[in-house]
Amino acid sequence: MNIKLNEHFLDVKETYLFSDIAKRVKKFQEENPGREIIRMGIGDVTLPLPASVASAMEDAAKQMAVKESFRGYPPEYGYDFLRNAIADHYKAIGAACVTPDTVYVSDGAKSDLGNFPDILGDNPVIVPDPVYPVYVDSNLMNGRKISFAGGTKENGFLPEPPSGTDIEPSVIYICSPNNPTGAVYSREGLKAWVDFAIKTGSLIIFDAAYEAFISEDKPHTIYEIPGAESCAVEISSFSKFAGFTGVRCGWTVVPDAIEANGIKLSKFWARRQATKFNGVSYVTQAGAAASLSGKGLEDCMANIAYYKRNAKVLAEVFSEKGIYFTGGVNSPYIWLECPDNMGGWDFFDSILNRFGIVGTPGEGFGTNGTGFFRLTAFGSYENTLKACEYFKSL
Repeated sequence: MNIKLNEHFLDVKETYLFSDIAKRVKKFQEENPGREIIRMGIGDVTLPLPASVASAMEDAAKQMAVKESFRGYPPEYGYDFLRNAIADHYKAIGAACVTPDTVYVSDGAKSDLGNFPDILGDNPVIVPDPVYPVYVDSNLMNGRKISFAGGTKENGFLPEPPSGTDIEPSVIYICSPNNPTGAVYSREGLKAWVDFAIKTGSLIIFDAAYEAFISEDKPHTIYEIPGAESCAVEISSFSKFAGFTGVRCGWTVVPDAIEANGIKLSKFWARRQATKFNGVSYVTQAGAAASLSGKGLEDCMANIAYYKRNAKVLAEVFSEKGIYFTGGVNSPYIWLECPDNMGGWDFFDSILNRFGIVGTPGEGFGTNGTGFFRLTAFGSYENTLKACEYFKSL
């Protein structure tokens, strides 16, 4: 063929981090048939959908089998009942600026994070390091120039805004609670970024996918920070909160106050979604709405509590061992410093071969992840306790 390709894809690593992990685990299983594997690598939930949420989906599916209640293509931006429920959720956590018409329902946060660069021009991009790979990869695919805000042991893996007077307007990615580090910004920490964005004319893309895990007095949404509605888009998900990793549903908030060159950002996002996305199924949205109130919300938070208990027992072990870590309190992730100055991949091989435990090397999340390791609390409580006993022998 003589067609031209988007050669910016050559700037992206050929294999995805978790694909590399899967290959190593497969090789280990082939060489060690019968060995038990404790999976603490990929952040996938393991508890089933709450019965109340599944029941709402079942009722919706039955409606689809009746002519009078059958529904075809869903609205491009989500059914009103779900957009209203999401807006009510924001009111409950202190962000009344989010209204139903600013909420855009999608098939998940990862999709929206990867798709948002579609509507942005050739702006400099600032991402934290360590970082969730989709922030970097989706911008490299679009030929963007990326700089990194360093998360380190010294700043608790909570990067601060760049200093200087000649900073260009940029697109800034923030994740709190953070994936992979589990670190959570205080109001003061987030305010510094909002003030920076307003001062420099920048846009913040705020990833709030793990908001439901926050238990301390930390901001659950960037819209708790004054002025954020003029400079920040927030992307969130039902994946971890309601167990929708296999069901797929999320949302993006694009406030009307955000404008660039006299054009509302929401206008471009709405047009992009109407052109490239066909909406989320009625059955899925019915389940999502059920998870946000009443018995559904109660059941979802019970699942969250189960995972938080896993994180707590892991955190206790590493605290007792004197191993530095972040996360484990307001997050389902433990981000630990590898013992004996090991690299992340060396530690990966060590605990896989010794204990059959699978985690994620910090190097997969950026340069500042070197020598660190991510464990997730999404497994069973029984397996988490087994892993804790192994880690006590480190």
